[in-house]
Formats: sequence, C-alpha cells, structure tokens
Amino acid sequence: MEKTETDKDQAQAVAAGYAFDGPTLDLGALMVDGAPDPGVQIRIPLGMLTRHGLVAGATGTGKTKTLQGVAEQLSAAGVPVFLADMKGDLSGMAAPGEGGEKLAARTRALGQQWSAKAFPCEFYTLGGEGTGVPIRATVSAFGPTMLAKVLGLNPTQESSLGLVFHFADTKGWLLLDLKDLRSVLLYLTGDEGKAELKAIGGLSPQTVGVILRELTAFEAKGAEPFFGETEFNALDLIRTTPDGRGVVSLLELPGVASRPELFSTFLMWLVAELFERLPEVGDLDRPKLVFFFDEAHLLFGGASKDFISAITQAVRLIRSKGVGIFFVTQTPKDVPGDVLSQLGNRVQHALRAYTPDDAKALKATVSTFPKSPYDLGDVLQNLGIGEAVVTVLSENGAPTPVAWTRLRAPESLMAEAEPAVVQGIVNASPLLATYGPAIDRESAYEVLAARELQAQTAAEDQRRDAEAAKAEREESRSRAGTAKAPPNLIDQALGSATMKRAVNTAVREITRSIFGTRKRG
Repeated sequence: MEKTETDKDQAQAVAAGYAFDGPTLDLGALMVDGAPDPGVQIRIPLGMLTRHGLVAGATGTGKTKTLQGVAEQLSAAGVPVFLADMKGDLSGMAAPGEGGEKLAARTRALGQQWSAKAFPCEFYTLGGEGTGVPIRATVSAFGPTMLAKVLGLNPTQESSLGLVFHFADTKGWLLLDLKDLRSVLLYLTGDEGKAELKAIGGLSPQTVGVILRELTAFEAKGAEPFFGETEFNALDLIRTTPDGRGVVSLLELPGVASRPELFSTFLMWLVAELFERLPEVGDLDRPKLVFFFDEAHLLFGGASKDFISAITQAVRLIRSKGVGIFFVTQTPKDVPGDVLSQLGNRVQHALRAYTPDDAKALKATVSTFPKSPYDLGDVLQNLGIGEAVVTVLSENGAPTPVAWTRLRAPESLMAEAEPAVVQGIVNASPLLATYGPAIDRESAYEVLAARELQAQTAAEDQRRDAEAAKAEREESRSRAGTAKAPPNLIDQALGSATMKRAVNTAVREITRSIFGTRKRG
C-alpha cells in the first residue's frame, strides 16, 4: 500500500528522531501502513541504556524474544548481560538459530541481515537447584530488609528483624545461613536469652515467634540451599570473552517457580551488591552491564516502604556505576511510580482490554507515553506478536518520537538449548570451582550449640557432684562408729569429686572432637 502524505511526514519525523551518531542497539523498523519500512530503523543509543528501561506487554506478545534480541546485540557490542530465565527458553542463546522461509521473509522486510549465531553464555542457579553455577548469599549480606520481603513480614516485624540482626552483629555471631538466624531467634526466646531480649528495645517474644514461624514455612519450601557460602561475587557477572563479546549470564528459575518472592528479591540483592562494589564511572559510551529484571511485579507486590525506597535509590544511583536495569512485566502499573519515573527507555508490546481493570491499565499505560500522532489506546490493542510501541532517550537525554515498531528476530535458537549443550557449558565454567561446593564454617549456629552443650555439661557435672556428696554422706552415716583402714593415696585421688570432674571433662572434649560439634565442614 502506498504511503499517505501524513504517513510520509510522520516517518520522516521518526527517522530524524532516531538518527544517532554514536553506537546504537537496533530494535527494528518503523511500521507504516501496516508494513515495516526498512528505511526507518528504530534504535537505542548504547550510552542511554544506563537510563534504564521497561519492556511490558500481555502474555504471548513477544517480550521474551525482545529480551533475547536485545541481549544478543549487547553481547556483540561487548556489553555483559544478566537475564532471569523463567521458563528456560533463553538457554537457546547458547546455540545458533534455525532459519526458514518465514523467518527470512520477516527479516528481509525489516532490513535485517540475519545469520544464525550462538552467543557466549554462563548458566547459574539459585543455591544449586538445577543446572548451573550456584548463586548463594549469606543471611548477613542479604540483610533484614530484603529477608523481611521474602518472609512476608509487616513493617513492625521487619523492624524487629532488623534488631535481631543488630543483636547478632554486636555479639559477633555470624549469620551465614538460615539455621544461624533460627538459632539466634531461639536463643532470644529461651531461658538464657530472655534477659537480653528484654534489653533489645521494641522486640517482643510474640514478634520473635511470628518471625520464627515464617522462617519455618520458608525453609519448608526448600529455601535453605540459597543461603550460605561460598557467597557469590556480583562482579563476576561483568565478563567478556577473548574476542571482546559480552558474556550473557542466565539465571535458571523454573525450579523456584513456587517461591517467586525469593527469586525476585535475590535479583534485587545482586543489584544492591553491584551498587556497593562498583566504582563511580559517570557517563560511558556503553554500559558495563545491563540487567534484565523479569516478572517485575513479583518484586513490588506486598513490598514495604523501606524495600521500595531501597529499590528506588538503587535504580536512581546505579546509573553512575555504568549499569542499566530493564524491568520486564505486563503493564507499567506493576512498577511503583518513583521507580517508573527512572525508566527512560520504553518497549511496550500489546495490551488487552477485556475487563474494566484491563481498560484502566490501558489508559494508565497511554498516559505514560509522550504525545504522538498515534491513537495509542487503539494501537496498543492492535499490535501484532513481535511488534511494540517504542520511545527511548536520545543522546541528549530527550525522549524520541513514539514509534510503532516491528522488532528484529533473534539470531540464536528461539527455544531451549539441548541439555547436553547447557551441561557442557556449566562443566567448562571457570566459576564452578569457586562457587560449586557449599561450605559451612563456624557461625551463630555453632557458637550457640557449643554454649548449650557447655551449659548441659556443667549441669550434669553439678548433678553428679551432688549425687556423689549425697552418697558419701549416706555411707558415712551407715558406717558411723565402725573402724576402718584409712584409704591409700590412689583411692583418695580416684574418689575425689575434683578428679571425677577432670575425667568427665577429658571425655567431653574427645566427644566434641569425634562428633564435630564445633567448626563444621
């Protein structure tokens, strides 16, 4: 169909808005009269990816393939990428794509020079559940704010959990895994710790009991392997290959589908770690790392004000560390306003309006875009699979014109990679030797277990001494007035309570050594 004059004018305005001088990432071609115009390419300046972004759209509209295509181009440009792989589909990035007539026709229409390629991938799993290099974090590093989000605590309980962490810090008791935290909570509610619990302002036994119950439920869901050592160094996500391509880090998540709060919060922990570890770099011509936060609604659902505040601060400030963050979800309303305002690049796939709530979400989404000639309320409901409405930040930081775009096709496999391929990559990983084995050094659990054993032993010694003294008194009374030979020196030594305690202590120390009640692993 021949373009109308209006379409020609609009296409020229869009083309001018996406004509950048520096390195770019190509998203696709502008749609004009229902077909892509290969002469008008929609791009994002690589340097603007640290202004973050949002990829949104209803289920089945092509968000995952958008992520795959963007990650491929970033890798080719030497930018490392982190992706959460909810369904395992993105593992195909490790294998070359499969061509065909349909794909060839689509890419020709876009002006895309397509060729099958594999990309350098590293596979991770949370705590070693699945195929990949394990990612673990210590409870101390995870912190009370994020842990409270995972446990579903209310603000009062979250504050109390913070006091528990502070108490453990002042005692020098390391909180490395969940049993360490459980031990401290049990100590504070036990006879020995009641006085110390009372001394911690604002912490009641009832609140500690609630935290303990939530922790038990959390452990019952299989969360324990995710906490402990060796703790993952987030800087290991920033790696390139010898030929200069960025490594694509894929976190496999199918095994934690029943614990969505855990994986979403773990991803936020990685972002927080990057923020703490990376130096300030200012504006770069391309990011040091781009982080894609899939299923973002799981992160924000039920989150406390402190948690959302922490996310907002991390998103706002991590730009200066050279890191870009893209949130991936169904509608912009899934993301709090303070966070959404920090996301300068937008790729909005189709939305549906089947219900009144859907209609409200559609209206809210339209309101977040710059003014344009499009009737966005209509366009967003009529986008095809693999199409999106796009606006990004130009090199001078101004929003580009809104562009109805048909997106490029990924060049790697658009399906799961063969398990043997994934396993081979994991086995060859230089990180496996460091993060593969789980270790368990002395921490709060071991310290408190040793204290309890010491208290039990002391009580047992007292009981035995009392019984021995009682027996001696009874024997003395029964033999009162009866002459007997004085005991020799050996009998005196063996019969003394002091010698008995010394023998018991020696046996006790040997038992500790045999059964490993102190430092383990």
